[in-house]
Formats: sequence, structure tokens, C-alpha cells
Amino acid sequence: MRMNFDKMTRKSIELLSKAIITAMPSGYFTTQEKADRYLLSGDGKFSQEAGEFFTCGFAKTVLTPGNVESQKYYIAGYDSNNPAKGILDDMFARAVYIDDNTGRGGVVFCAVDAVGISRKDINDIRKLVIESKKIPSLKSINISATHSHSAVDTQGLWGEKLWKSGRNDAFMEKLKAKTADAIISAYENRKDGKLFFAVTETQDMQFDCRTPIAYDKNLTRIRFEAFDSSEEIHIINFASHAELLGSETKNISADFPAYMIKEIEASAQNINAVFFNGAIGGMISAKEIKKVYREEIDCEAYTKEFGKKLGEIANALENETEIEPIINISSAPIKIAASNFVLILARLLKVLNNDILRIGKRSEAYISSEVGYLELGKNRIGAFLIPGELFPELWNGEFLSAEESATGKKAEYKILRDMCSCDHQFVIGLCNDELGYILPDNDFLLHEKTPYIEKATDRFDRSHYEETNSTGPNTARTILTETDKLIASVK
Repeated sequence: MRMNFDKMTRKSIELLSKAIITAMPSGYFTTQEKADRYLLSGDGKFSQEAGEFFTCGFAKTVLTPGNVESQKYYIAGYDSNNPAKGILDDMFARAVYIDDNTGRGGVVFCAVDAVGISRKDINDIRKLVIESKKIPSLKSINISATHSHSAVDTQGLWGEKLWKSGRNDAFMEKLKAKTADAIISAYENRKDGKLFFAVTETQDMQFDCRTPIAYDKNLTRIRFEAFDSSEEIHIINFASHAELLGSETKNISADFPAYMIKEIEASAQNINAVFFNGAIGGMISAKEIKKVYREEIDCEAYTKEFGKKLGEIANALENETEIEPIINISSAPIKIAASNFVLILARLLKVLNNDILRIGKRSEAYISSEVGYLELGKNRIGAFLIPGELFPELWNGEFLSAEESATGKKAEYKILRDMCSCDHQFVIGLCNDELGYILPDNDFLLHEKTPYIEKATDRFDRSHYEETNSTGPNTARTILTETDKLIASVK
């Protein structure tokens, strides 16, 4: 009887979800054309033609609100209704402009210290940059969140009540304007020089909270050196949740990336650094994260120590190789089936602000998002621009077997690594959107009675928490399929 009741309840929830979507006013939906208006698609075909040199620029701006004591700002990433009481370190937007001087246009990469940024907000930033007309021949704008769990709520999910957005509208408008200004300033600060690449496999820095134990241990550094030796820009990629301050924190912070960047920039004069997170689904965090969860350590001290250690690793990198002045990039819009009715309900209540589409059947909703792919040099470096928290096995192929998975099925994907022939590759996560966890479908398990509300437990007694924070079981397949199509179209 219990199983039949559960199935009936689940069916009722699914029907309710469809009814909500059908009943939603048309004003809550957008068109594909409107959602993609400010997407710069990049190169139609990749080229192996090199320029004479790279031109790069850097700029940053503080995003931290100055009135924390008098205005309520919710900390995002842990429990809801956690107003900030102070500031441990600043939130920043850090932007890098890169041009290979082949005449095909420049590229922008920007990292924002936040738990996540919706594509709708990213397109608002793109609009400000594009309509300023201050960066000619710009072919791509990419904005990622560092995934700090102690920054101001930029998504809306951590407000006072579940049905009330935690976003501060005035703060968000300032964030978008300041980020656009940083991007423009990065272009204005540009200098000519060379790019160098180095990578190392870190040891005992990460922890995988969910099977399979499969994650990218690499710390990747791309370093720009101006010809006049006046400036260096260090671009760092590493995979770890920025959640080390723990759920009891009351202070706004960029978490460990702040202290990693501080260590890098203190190593020499005229160094600026920017951090882009990697494939962190699964979930990939710091080595001592369980002690953080249980509040068994001094979380603030651990955050600073972890960041400092990563900075030391980045500073110690040797055996750099120069990258030929070639930058290829392409992006494409995608539609994600929104199976998670909780997200749709959150959009209806204006807790979230993602662009959603209603295509074909009025009872089906899709989230408008995008994927991208970047190459530097002649097949030297390939980077996948992923709009959320990708499970690493979707990149490296280290899936659970049919016997080990929650569904008893085998994962059948063309993985990201097989789409790229570059010498080195990595994932830039939470790039141009935050869709939550992106899971392989063979280990995607929902609670039988209340899917997307309560976490399921499989026959191996393993928790399936991540599914509650995902858009649905088809998200990974859509992202991988569309990325493969994109790469095939430009190569």
C-alpha cells in the first residue's frame, strides 16, 4: 500500500507541475530570440592562423555592499534566512580581455564572487557592455560565478522564506553595472605580450562527497606577461566548492578564492589573478569538508589556509610553455527541459529570474541557457564552458557501472574529453548560467513520494541530495549533445 500511495503522490505532483506551467501567464515566459539577443556566438569556424602576439587586459571592482549594517543582505549557499552581519573579505568581479590580433575579435572572461548568476542577469551585463560600444570587434563575453557560499544572494533562493526572493534588487543592479564597467576597463587596460601555460596535479586538496570518486586534481594556470614587464595576469582553474566558512558564518566572503588570489598577487609586484571554478558536481569540495560540515574545525582559519596553499601551488608552477597567439571560441544557445517543478514554481513566485520558454505543449517548460567551447594555441588548450555544476565523470568517463549505479543502468555518453583533441583540457563551471547539479542519468534518483523536495536514498543506502538541486535527468545529455554539435560545427 505504501508504494502505491507514493506513486500516486508522485503522479499528483507531476500533474500539479503541468497545471502550474499551463496556468502561468505568458508574461513569465520569454521567446528564444529575446533570450539570445545578447549572446555573441564567437567564431563560426576555428582557425589555426596565429597573430603576432596576444593583447590582454585586466580590471576588477569591489561588489560588496557598503551598507551591510543598515540593509539586509542574505548570505547564499547554506540555509535560507541568514542575513549578513559583517564582512570578512570583499566580493569582486575580475575581468580579463584577450585578443590574438588576427583580426577576428577579442574575448572577455569575467569571474564574479557569487554562488551563481542566472543567464538572464549575465545577458543584462552583456547588454551594458555591447551597447556601450566601447569594445570594438568583441566576439564573446563569458561570465562565471566562483560559487562562494558566503557571498550575497544573487539567485534568490536564500531569502527569509522559501517563497520570497533573497535578492536585493538595488544590489543586483549595481553588481551588473560594476561588472560591465570592469569588463570595459579590462579592454582599456590592455597591453601586448605573451601567454604561458602550466599545470600541476594537486595532492590531498580535494574530497569527493559522492561516488564515484572521480574528479580533476589539476590546478591549471594561464599566465600573461606584458612585453614591457609592467604587468602579469594569472588565470587559475581548479575544482572545489567554495563553502569552507561553514553554514554558521555571518560574514560576507568570497571564501577560499579570495585567499588564493591574495597569495598569488603577493608573490611579486604587478600581478593580478582571477579564479574560475571547474567541474565541482558530485560534489567536489576541500579535503576537510566533513569537518567543516560538523563544525569540528576553525572554518575561517581553514578557509584562509586552504586558499593560501592553492596560491602557493600556483606560484610554484614550473615548466611553462608558451601558447601560440590563437584564440578560438564559440557558443550556442540550448533549451533545458525543466523537470524540476520546484524551480518552475520558484520562477512563478519570482524567487528566481531565469528566462524560461514554453514550446509546443503548454504544459512543458524549458530553461534557456547556453554552452561554449574555447581553444588556445594550436590544439594546445581546450576549455568547456558549462552552465552549472558538472559531475566530473561527464568529462572524464569514470562513471558508476550498471551494477553500482542507482538505476542499475550503464551510462552511455560521448564524454567531453572525447570531444577535444587538445593537449590539455578543463571545465569552466557555472559559466554563463547556474543550472545547479548536472548528473549522469544512470545514477539520477528521485524520491519516490516527493521528487525534488526530499532527497532519495538508493539500495546501497547512498544519498541522492544533488538531484533536488538539478533541473532534471535530461540536463546532462542535453549539455553534452549540444556541446558536441557545437564543436563539430566549428572544427
